[in-house]
Amino acid sequence: MYNSDVEALDAFAKKFTELRTEVAKIIVGQDDVVKNILISVFSDGHSLLIGVPGLAKTLTVHTIAEVLDLSFNRIQFTPDLMPSDIVGSEILDENRTFRFNRGPVFANIILADEINRTPPKTQSALLEAMQERSVTIAGTRHKLDLPFFVLATQNPIEQEGTYPLPEAQLDRFMFSINLDYPSYEEEIQVVKNTTSGIKSSVSKKMSAAEILYFQQLIRKIPIADNVLEYAVKLVNSTRPNQPNSPKSVNNYISWGAGPRASQYLVLGAKCNAAIKGKYSPDIEDVQQVALPVLRHRVFKNYKAEAQGLSIDTIISELF
Repeated sequence: MYNSDVEALDAFAKKFTELRTEVAKIIVGQDDVVKNILISVFSDGHSLLIGVPGLAKTLTVHTIAEVLDLSFNRIQFTPDLMPSDIVGSEILDENRTFRFNRGPVFANIILADEINRTPPKTQSALLEAMQERSVTIAGTRHKLDLPFFVLATQNPIEQEGTYPLPEAQLDRFMFSINLDYPSYEEEIQVVKNTTSGIKSSVSKKMSAAEILYFQQLIRKIPIADNVLEYAVKLVNSTRPNQPNSPKSVNNYISWGAGPRASQYLVLGAKCNAAIKGKYSPDIEDVQQVALPVLRHRVFKNYKAEAQGLSIDTIISELF
């Protein structure tokens, strides 16, 4: 496709800018959110989007799927949702033979809307799909279409009737991305765009084959030993009662991040460097992806809760 990896990285940085510009035709503001979702896509990771209703989480994911020319399915997670409603099931057809009826998980991008509204049994139906890129029904393994991403949403306010995601499933997400309210100027633009008769549309800027190619390219980016060591040391420092644990972690953290966080920190830093036109990540690139990688893998204790400390504040002090 390209004559060299350097040429491919230059093309990737240019295409990434084009993707963000195209998404911005529909999504006003939320630049960091769009950037982080795209970084997780090209790092072959899943993302958890946390924000109150009405912040265009669904629209953002749908627009990104459209720009990337990927198939898209939205699954509304409810208390009565069953695992077979996600992955599919075997049905008896008119010839009295069992036939596999594919569920909505068979798409490139899955929007798992309000994933914490469904019981753990149904939540776990996504675990195999997220980790193995396949599902097993009646002993038969069915491979999912590649590339495959789960972008799940959560409402941080309304907790009644919800089932918190278990740590094992949280760890499957590369990023936890917080969505905030738009600024005053952005909200004016949103209202202007959505209450007029003019409808914006986006054009496709990339194919599935290109995404798979760039995913492999990101992994091939070299990283200096000192940057790799910094990433691992940063993750190590989130674990209480370790030799390198700072006082704030020992006082306020009950459980730190595991090795998967180190892997995603390095992958995210590589992609973050590539979109800025760099051929190798530095410590600044690690720091720029550290919060979304770590915030859902580090758990604060009652002392931190009592003092009103946020996970983001504790992690930022580690820099």
